[in-house]
Amino acid sequence: MTNSPGQPAGHFGKRPAAAVLVLAVALVLTSIVQTQSAFSQERRHRTPKPTVVLVHGAWADASSWNKVVTRLQHDGYPVVAVANPLRSLSGDAAFVRTFLESQKGPVVLVGHSYGGAVITNAATGNANVKALVYVNAFAPDEGESATALAGPDSALSVDPTTVFDFVPGTLPPTPATDLYLKRSTVFASFATGLDARDKALITATQRPATVGALNEPSGPPAWRSIHAWYLIGKNDKIIPVGVERAMAERAGATTAEYDAGHLGLMTDSRTVTRFIERAARSSVR
Repeated sequence: MTNSPGQPAGHFGKRPAAAVLVLAVALVLTSIVQTQSAFSQERRHRTPKPTVVLVHGAWADASSWNKVVTRLQHDGYPVVAVANPLRSLSGDAAFVRTFLESQKGPVVLVGHSYGGAVITNAATGNANVKALVYVNAFAPDEGESATALAGPDSALSVDPTTVFDFVPGTLPPTPATDLYLKRSTVFASFATGLDARDKALITATQRPATVGALNEPSGPPAWRSIHAWYLIGKNDKIIPVGVERAMAERAGATTAEYDAGHLGLMTDSRTVTRFIERAARSSVR
């Protein structure tokens, strides 16, 4: 075939190649758009992580959760460590309940030590709380107090004047009396697993609980209607391991045990975080 007058040689040879190139580019762009669309749809339909709300115990503040908070945030969890007032069980629970009511979406509620008694009362009737997680914590039934639950084997179940400092110092104490842990108590039983410098820091910065808070009877427990998880510290001297196991069993909790003392949230934050995340994953399936 000859070329038409004025038409460059090779015109018909170049045209198919250009068309193929355009088609290839179009296919690539279509593939990219489809992939991005599928990814966007997957992100929209992916189940969001629940908010983890952490409640500290007596003689502590929200900073006791710092290592756990850092790990949870690294793993993409929204997390808040609330300031537990430590004034009365009913009042502390009401404070946390009000905070929970301000949260949107599913919540995993975690309590350490006396904080366990608080979440047991604060979550009752709240449909957004999908799991209760107890970390070396009290899980009282109705009518029980933290002090009574600790039992005779607790390091605190001795002459109170040997383990506490009272403010005001007049005896006998009243429900409003503040209890501070003696330095010897922190070092020997409360903060086991930490080095001397950290124990001294805990002694100096502790927030007291009142006598009334630790002895106030609990209300109807949230663990009757919300699934409980319990991480048991096998070396706990404040809430003995046998007491923790008994409370976990009674609550029908999913349990795990770890080689930690009472402040396992500080000495083994990795295990504590993994347990919380396990509960979180299960709660939002």
